[in-house]
Order: sequence, then C-alpha cells, then structure tokens
Amino acid sequence: MTVKAPLVGTDAVADALLEDYLVSHRELGHVAGYELPARAAVAQVVERCLAVLFPGYMGGGVARLSPTELRDLVRERVSELLTATRRQVYRALHHRQQLQRGTDDADCPDCAASADAIAHAFIAGLPELRAACALDVRAAFEGDPAATGLDEILFCYPGTYAIAVYRIAHALARAGAVLVPRMMTELAHERTGIDLHPGASIGQAFFIDHGTGVVVGETSLIGDRVRLYQGVTLGALSVPRGQDRPARGARRHPTLEDDVVVYAGATILGGETVIGRGAVIGGNAWVTASVPPGQVVAGAINRR
Repeated sequence: MTVKAPLVGTDAVADALLEDYLVSHRELGHVAGYELPARAAVAQVVERCLAVLFPGYMGGGVARLSPTELRDLVRERVSELLTATRRQVYRALHHRQQLQRGTDDADCPDCAASADAIAHAFIAGLPELRAACALDVRAAFEGDPAATGLDEILFCYPGTYAIAVYRIAHALARAGAVLVPRMMTELAHERTGIDLHPGASIGQAFFIDHGTGVVVGETSLIGDRVRLYQGVTLGALSVPRGQDRPARGARRHPTLEDDVVVYAGATILGGETVIGRGAVIGGNAWVTASVPPGQVVAGAINRR
C-alpha cells in the first residue's frame, strides 16, 4: 500500500513561520537591522588564535620559512586576528546594547570604539597567553606518563585544546567582550566534551586528563598545578524551590587551592566549598563541604 503525502502549500507554511518570527516567538529568532556574532566566524577567530599560539602544530604554513618570512607571516596572522576579533566583539556589544535599550539601530559608534579597544587589549596580551599555554602543555606532559612528547600533547590531548580555548576566551572576557567568549568555550565543549566556563579563574599549569565530562562552572576558582580527571564537576548547589536565585556574579562554585588533584567522576559543589592545598579528592566522591589542606577524601563530605 502506498501512502501519499498530503499536498502542502509552501506559501502558507512560510506565512505561518513569518508570523511566528515577528509576533508569537520573536525571542527565538533575530530578524533585525543588524548582524549577530556568527558561530562559524567565532570558530575562525579561535583557530586563528591557536595558529598564533602554536605555530606549526595548529594552522600549518610555517615550515621552511626564513626568519624574515616567518616574521611577515606572524605579523599578517596577528593583523588578521585583530580584524576578525574586533568584528565579532562589535556585533556582540551592539546586540547587547540593542537588547538593553529595546531598539533596532543599524549602527553603534560607541560599540565600535569599545570593540576596537577590547580587540587591541586582547592582541596585546598574546605573548602572556602563549606563556600560560606553555605551562599547561608542560603540566600535561609531566602529569601523564603515557605522553611521549609535547608534540603528542598538542596534537592529541583534548584537555590541552579545551584549556587553550578557555584561556583565549577568558582573556577576551577580561578585556570586556560579551557573548563571544562563551561561544568560544562552547565550541571547545562540543569538540571535546569538556565544559570550561570563560568566567572561571584558573591558575597556571592546569591539567585535565582524558577530559570527557569535565565541568568547571562560571565562578570556580582554581589555583596552580591543579589536575582534574574525566567526569569531574565543579558545580553549584541547586536553589531550593521558593528561594530566590543567587545574584548574578555571586560565588556559586567551589575553590580549589594549589596542587589539588580530583579523580574521575568526583563532584564538588557550592560557592563556600574550599578544597585546601594539596588535597586529593577520590573518584566518584561527593563533596559539598570544605576539605583541609593535604587531606585525602573518599566517599562523601557534606555540609552540616
């Protein structure tokens, strides 16, 4: 038996969608007089930045260049990165302003000036950003006996990729960018399964081994030389029904001091939870209370 599909009037469907775009669910679309940041363009900004930070390993095109040719290439890449970053930062600032004002202006001179300042501040910090990434790569090599060299770390380790993208996004957020940093870390999240919020504060020589399922929330504070394994969550406690949600920016996520190790599947929750220096949190542990420095935790530690 053959079932014939009903005839559909495409004009009627288009008209129904248009009404939904403009009236019923306007918040689910953007039909306006200005452009939003583009996911593909933000991804290109990330890849351009990684090519500057890790030439040869990411981005290619640097083999057999003379010092003069290499200098010209780096200058070109930095200039292109500045332009691409400024464009996406501008679009996000423009959009945020229009939402706040309830307007649909095609241009925003103030946003353009801010985007230019943010992009230049970000570019100026690239040498420091590369130094921070170098410490992360070295931490991965020293923390994983299976690693045969730094090349393997850079080519193969999802944690290293996710941390590098986090550092790019965090630097851009600190410079004043909105929305674009979160888009960056979500691109890394999709690729690696590692969710690092750009608002988190992460110290030097950070290492995530294996990585899949790691979550680091927005207000997490992580010290130097911290190691996380797959499935670790640094999260917030759920707000009980009937209580007001915490104010934006309030501490909701835990603090991990220097040299903490958190093994696979552990969950650490709450803005008042502090894991002391050198503490070790065992696999699948559930922690909602502070842990003294140097202590080894297995099982559950809850707030009283």
